[in-house]
Amino acid sequence: MNPTRFLLLACLFLSTTFSFAANQPMRIATFSVDATPPLGSPLAYDPMIATGTPLSCKGIVIYGDRKPVILCAVDWIGIGSSGQIAFKEAFAEAVGTDPERVTVHTLHQHDAPRCNFAADDLLKEQGLTGMAFNVAHARKVIRDAAAAAKAAPQEAITHVGHGTAEVKEIASNRRIMGPDGKVRATRWTACRSPELRALPVGTIDPELSTVSFWFEDECRAVLSYYACHPQSYYRTGAPSPDFPGLARNQREEESGIPHIHFNGAGGNIGAGKWNDGSKENRPVLVNKLATAMKESLNNTKKQGVNSGFLHWHVEPVLMPPSTAIDEAALRETISNIKATPAVRYAAAKELDWYLRCQRKEPVNLTCLQIGSNRVLHMPGELLVEYQLWAKEQKPNLSIAMAAYGDYSMGYIAPSKAYDEGGYEASARASKVAPEVEGVLKEAMKKLLSR
Repeated sequence: MNPTRFLLLACLFLSTTFSFAANQPMRIATFSVDATPPLGSPLAYDPMIATGTPLSCKGIVIYGDRKPVILCAVDWIGIGSSGQIAFKEAFAEAVGTDPERVTVHTLHQHDAPRCNFAADDLLKEQGLTGMAFNVAHARKVIRDAAAAAKAAPQEAITHVGHGTAEVKEIASNRRIMGPDGKVRATRWTACRSPELRALPVGTIDPELSTVSFWFEDECRAVLSYYACHPQSYYRTGAPSPDFPGLARNQREEESGIPHIHFNGAGGNIGAGKWNDGSKENRPVLVNKLATAMKESLNNTKKQGVNSGFLHWHVEPVLMPPSTAIDEAALRETISNIKATPAVRYAAAKELDWYLRCQRKEPVNLTCLQIGSNRVLHMPGELLVEYQLWAKEQKPNLSIAMAAYGDYSMGYIAPSKAYDEGGYEASARASKVAPEVEGVLKEAMKKLLSR
């Protein structure tokens, strides 16, 4: 382990708060680089055989009179473990900050790459390096994004805004409960069953939030947050940012304002009630989400930047691994030449997560406190109940959530979901124990109470 990473991990056990005084103007810089792999590269489930629609790695650097904060969103399915570390260390070095002041999230599109260098290292011993993702390309995106963040021109900010809008006819809950209190069916993101599509929407967060940065009356950047799986259809062999990324692109083109979108706690949320998987339905979803993005910005209430306006909080947590994880069986699968490459990669990713838990390496939860806004940055495919709970804790504040940070542990469900069944809480999908709910909520409560 290199000294920088060792020092970082040693420090992560301390809850940390970083404040930015206002004796200098708040400044921001936005950046965007192409994150599309070359032809022939692995996408999440298939090789890339066509060029498709470009994928982006977009972010914002927030400057005060101390070290900067970087918020980054990537059009990939997930970035886990040492992929997170590599992004954060590169960004931190580029702009002169610390890795714990950097967040990296994905939008979780399925016609897009994944990234976990530690899992690839485990496969490298079996001669399978680069099987799950294009390692050289991932490294290039990290270098390009760090260089873009460093070179991005800084702009002064006088106000920060917050807006919300209801998103209509996109989100629906995937977990369909039976009369016995157990999951009887899953309404996937593309659903062709008339019976399942006719059922109620279920538990969702219908609200899209925007945090915007202004110089007087000029909006200079918009961050948006919405909880929903991003799939309209996939497995095409061509990359696509799917409907959330396309809606973001549409708004950026219409307004001329840099726009960075984050996926909220949408692990059990999809468009299944409103989406049959037809290609014709993708632009319908794009327009619905773009409309909500526009309405949220139009509904913005601004606050002037003042002393004590901006704070960055860090809360490291040790997440309990699933008791279903079997280290010996995973190692056997990794070395089994008869197993498919996809199965061996899944085993390598799970083993890496388990070893991290054994080494007691924490995962950071962070919170951007900016005026009356709180933005929580969370790991995994978090179920929407966590997002709704966070908003209930501080109803007088404007709370948004970005999930799909560290992707190593897969789905993170509430404790009761592990008894209810269903895909999201299965041993295949979730690599944490039910006790994770208490761990995360305690840390979230601390972050929101600062």
